[in-house]
Amino acid sequence: MGQYEGKRVAITGGTSGIGLASARLLLDQGARVLITGRTKATLDAVRTNLGKNAVVVESDAASLAAIDRLAERVRSEFGTLDFLFVNAGITRFAPFESMTESVYDEVLTVNAKGPYFTVQKLAPLMTQGSAVVVTTSVVNEMGYPMISAYSASKAALRSMVRSLARELLPRGIRVNAVSPGPIETGILDKTLPPEAISQTKESMSAENPMKRFGRPEEVAKAVAFLAFEATYTTGAELAVDGGGSQL
Repeated sequence: MGQYEGKRVAITGGTSGIGLASARLLLDQGARVLITGRTKATLDAVRTNLGKNAVVVESDAASLAAIDRLAERVRSEFGTLDFLFVNAGITRFAPFESMTESVYDEVLTVNAKGPYFTVQKLAPLMTQGSAVVVTTSVVNEMGYPMISAYSASKAALRSMVRSLARELLPRGIRVNAVSPGPIETGILDKTLPPEAISQTKESMSAENPMKRFGRPEEVAKAVAFLAFEATYTTGAELAVDGGGSQL
């Protein structure tokens, strides 16, 4: 019997990177996991690979209608939830001077508005003693160029974690954040110009106290800890960043 046998889990943004690593860890330990994503090909691949205890759902974190449908799907599949991992998010690189309203709105909608209403809609399904974990980022307290809107969205999430932790205390729901630093999820390869990828990775590794990128599996372990082991912790943010925000 696995450590999380029978636990019911929902993970937004669960088809790649940290979300997928977390799903695999929890599934391997016996949990039932519903994950969301937006790309059909990725959803199909994950659906094939994760096995019978995984429910893979197409859902747009930027759409309140989609979040409502997600809550109904979670209700129909599980009835109640033991753990909600709010992980869906996007990164957009742009200098402050050339940031457009449309890109700013996209980033803040997916990364801040979506998570807020995901918790609002799914919290009524959560049991006494359950947990929410939100993915923030070390950039919510560190200044980096090219990601001002992204950083602002993650800072908003950090503030929300404190507020929601307080408001959900009467329901017995803990709310915490995991704050990744540079993690090898493939996001840089997808979002940076090809000529900038190698130099950016080398620079980020050199600046990190551990001189490397983290692995999604390392963040997943922190997520599981906050979800099920940290029973006297709420409103906190756990940095998983090789010491980058601390040293």
